[in-house]
Amino acid sequence: MSDNQHVDSTAETLSLSDNVCFALYTAANALVRAYRPLLQQCDLTYPQYLVMQALWLQDGASLTDLSRATKLDLGTLTPIVKRLESKQLLARHVDEHDERKKLIVITAEGAELKQQALALKQVLLSKVSVSEAKLDELRDLCLVLTEDLNR
Repeated sequence: MSDNQHVDSTAETLSLSDNVCFALYTAANALVRAYRPLLQQCDLTYPQYLVMQALWLQDGASLTDLSRATKLDLGTLTPIVKRLESKQLLARHVDEHDERKKLIVITAEGAELKQQALALKQVLLSKVSVSEAKLDELRDLCLVLTEDLNR
């Protein structure tokens, strides 16, 4: 077999799913699609859910804090915060230590939504055959990959 024939036969056995970027892309899309009907029950989009999760972890965050936590830029984050505020799930207040800064706080309605929304994780876990330990490992690898690529 010549080198050209070997290369051709090897190329024929390759597929898009051999690429890490393709596997991550399709997995992320599948995850967001799986979340969509569950989040509709909470009247949230996935980016809104990320913002609420960040606030459930750190209530009274600034827009900059939320941007850092969610990895959403300020131009994307601002309309999401406004939409959540119109749904009365959060409110923006002037920081008493720096009146130029606004802090975003969860309302009573936003706090009530927490248990319902966080239960969605268990619903999704019941749909996958991957163990929670493997999912934790996958999350850690994705975070390392993100950090490495953002350097």
